[in-house]
Amino acid sequence: QELGGRLVIGRLPRVRHLLFPFCVGELVVGVILADYGSGWREHRRFALMTLRNFGLGKNSMEDRIHEEITFTVSTLEKSIGKTMSPQVMFHNAASNIICQVLFARRYEYDNALIKMIVQCFTENSKIANGPWAMLYDSFPLIRYLPLPFMKAFKNAEKRSVEHKKTRGPGDPRDFVDCYLDELEKRGDDRSSFSEDWICLYALDLHFAGADTTSNTLLTGFLYLMNYPHVQERCQWEIDRVLEGKDRVSFEDRHHMPYVQAVIHEIQRVANTVPLSVFHCTTKDTELMGYSIPKGTMIIENLTSVLSEEGQWKFRHEFNPENFLDDKGEFVKPEAFMPFSAGPRVCLGEGLARMELFLMMVTLLRKFKFIWPEDAGEPDFTPVYGVTLTPKPYRMKNQLRTPQ
Repeated sequence: QELGGRLVIGRLPRVRHLLFPFCVGELVVGVILADYGSGWREHRRFALMTLRNFGLGKNSMEDRIHEEITFTVSTLEKSIGKTMSPQVMFHNAASNIICQVLFARRYEYDNALIKMIVQCFTENSKIANGPWAMLYDSFPLIRYLPLPFMKAFKNAEKRSVEHKKTRGPGDPRDFVDCYLDELEKRGDDRSSFSEDWICLYALDLHFAGADTTSNTLLTGFLYLMNYPHVQERCQWEIDRVLEGKDRVSFEDRHHMPYVQAVIHEIQRVANTVPLSVFHCTTKDTELMGYSIPKGTMIIENLTSVLSEEGQWKFRHEFNPENFLDDKGEFVKPEAFMPFSAGPRVCLGEGLARMELFLMMVTLLRKFKFIWPEDAGEPDFTPVYGVTLTPKPYRMKNQLRTPQ
């Protein structure tokens, strides 16, 4: 059923098993798609506390992001005057930032492991959105046969964490070490914490922290190349605000209303997670005259919200004016909720907002991005999966001098 275009309600296949699989049969799922309950609450509380301890929302996280941006800049400098595909570059940059939090290390852009991780999530997203996922969920007897969906499980098992061999108890280097310390502290109290969760928990956070941000960046530069007047106005505002400064800080966003509007408009049109995170009713519920039984899976239609009539001035086109008032000041409509809402709002919203702002401002300050002459007309139709991503494209860039 559809309620006001915003909610799709029904008893649907549990495709989450193919997204974040751990074992066949009785599956363990990570924190993102875990059932709402004490285990989910414990793990979310732990994640929020640990991410803050590792700098989320602080200057130390800005430093980590800026460090990664230097590698992105270096990659772009090597391609000046040529055409390049930005997909791997942006995926690796976003992946490295969350990897530093999770595993206390970054990976070179040509590292085989990080390429494999990105490829695994891309494949799993497509599998979960396809016919094999439906067959897997509908016919339990075929789950053990060597059919294409088994690749999703093999992909998830490729990534093993070696932290137990090298960590120093009580001296955590990263998120995984903190989890292992928490396990030892809790002992046999029968809490929801267990070693079975570690790998899947890290995979959940890596997917959420890398895939969505990189796809938003890819969408952003696709539009900026094809709306050069928007790119130029951003660069004018960036040059004016950052005059005399070596680098941008997250606080500078308060003085860049147009850049803020552009980034938010990119997030709106990117609509990276159109169905948000699946929810479930915890009790019998009445909504707009409909009776929704306890235990019904709820899937939000964020596509409708992000193009809601009456909420957006230009709801069917890319236009930063959607986030500017009559005085040119930045405003955020209530319908802007790409990170979902409520108790299950995206854990990494703060990190994603910081990454998008620092990355886009730094790159736009240093480079001009150009749609290649031989690339034909741009295709803004996304590739559908659990997350939406732009179709592969190529870009050109050239150095610019801040005005």
